[in-house]
Amino acid sequence: MSGPFDADVEIRTYRVTDRAAVVALWEEVFAPYTVGHNSPGPAADRKAALNDDLFFVAESRGEIVGTTMAGYDGHRGWLYSVAVSPRLRGRGLGSALVRHAEAALAARGCPKVNLQVRDEAPELTAFYESLGYRVDPVISMGRRLDEPEPGTPPQPC
Repeated sequence: MSGPFDADVEIRTYRVTDRAAVVALWEEVFAPYTVGHNSPGPAADRKAALNDDLFFVAESRGEIVGTTMAGYDGHRGWLYSVAVSPRLRGRGLGSALVRHAEAALAARGCPKVNLQVRDEAPELTAFYESLGYRVDPVISMGRRLDEPEPGTPPQPC
């Protein structure tokens, strides 16, 4: 895919051989990681294991310079880990990655795409708004499945 960001950039499906470069990019773009489940290596491995062809990288001259992951459960789609190398920001690569993932979701019949933005990153909210996203009147909730149920006594060692 070409665009104003660089004619030599191709957006393609992630390959296992991209792992080290993706991890390095995510460590640069998303650090610091405050929770272990967002750690780049395991996150990339879990997504790759799904083999759903919704994990994309942007490659330029053999270098991974961007990523995005998407998911679809039949109800709505999600975007995750949209990352662009800091040296290529502001050139349209992030927009191209989002549009690429949206097209893949639309091809599967996905009617709506959601994403989450950390509240300490207002520049990202503005970026997504420029692509037509809006803040939905919902509360995002989460629960860790790798931690004990609330009120469960600790297990002896």
